[in-house]
Amino acid sequence: MADINVRATPPRALNMDQGAGVPVDPPIWDIIELLYFAYRDFVGDPDSVLATFGFGRAHHRVLHFVTRNPGLKVAELLDILRITKQSLARVLKQLVDEGFIEQREGETDRRQRRLFATPKGEALALRLATQQTRRIRRALAELGPEGHAQARRFLVGMINAGGRDEALHFVDQVTGVPRRR
Repeated sequence: MADINVRATPPRALNMDQGAGVPVDPPIWDIIELLYFAYRDFVGDPDSVLATFGFGRAHHRVLHFVTRNPGLKVAELLDILRITKQSLARVLKQLVDEGFIEQREGETDRRQRRLFATPKGEALALRLATQQTRRIRRALAELGPEGHAQARRFLVGMINAGGRDEALHFVDQVTGVPRRR
């Protein structure tokens, strides 16, 4: 495996729009790269567990959202994940075939497919979330008593402005967090 060398400064200044010669804000290299490394390790913790089932990160995301939202419609899951029907169909079929998720008809519309985690699926989702929670708690502890609120504000700020309310509504309704701005 190749060594990864991280530079404190970029190899050359990139502060001009290449086409128009207009000054732009210089990239925040350290935060960009730290987000990459943080994401790598955040999803890497569960990767080894998922691999024992022949699953990948797409399986993890589907299992997470279905477990957290029993009765989620397939169409809603597609909106959340922003993946193609074909991609979801492959992953969902495997999770259903192996007994982690079950599909049921909608109560009022039999054409709807509602998704539910089985007890086996809930156990796996909890196992993966527990690994990720340990990492998050360690990081939040380093920020002090306001760490959770600061991290939440930062992550909300990373979401496109047009999607923030929808994301907050979704997250807060599932976690029972009182609505904050």
